[in-house]
Amino acid sequence: MSEQTLLGFDFGVRRIGVAVGQTITASARPLTTLNCPQRGVPDWAALDRLLREWQPQALVVGRPTHADGSDNSTTVASDAFARALGDRYRLSVHRVDERLSSHEAETRLAQQGTRARQKKGAIDMMAACIILETWLADPAA
Repeated sequence: MSEQTLLGFDFGVRRIGVAVGQTITASARPLTTLNCPQRGVPDWAALDRLLREWQPQALVVGRPTHADGSDNSTTVASDAFARALGDRYRLSVHRVDERLSSHEAETRLAQQGTRARQKKGAIDMMAACIILETWLADPAA
């Protein structure tokens, strides 16, 4: 795989966690959390700035589901967000099953000494990092 920069997203109707990663190192790091100005509506101006700054070659969006893999209340909105990203930025958008990513994010933050419950944005961007790391570990999945 050629060297690429990617942005990863943990979509939520109130906030969207964002991470950045590179294929050459197969690593990612939390970047930021964007608030949705209206429930489920991304802050497109902020996303435009991130895409200009990082110039990713592809995007990775977590796909939320129930533990059994069935769709949940956020799945449809996340699917629409992924399609809108691809249409708006003309980039490949890869989907990743994000089950347990928020739980893993809380665990990682606790290990770092961050009180996740007090910093929901920290959970969102760490979950985006985990989503992106998942794709980087197995892009064919």
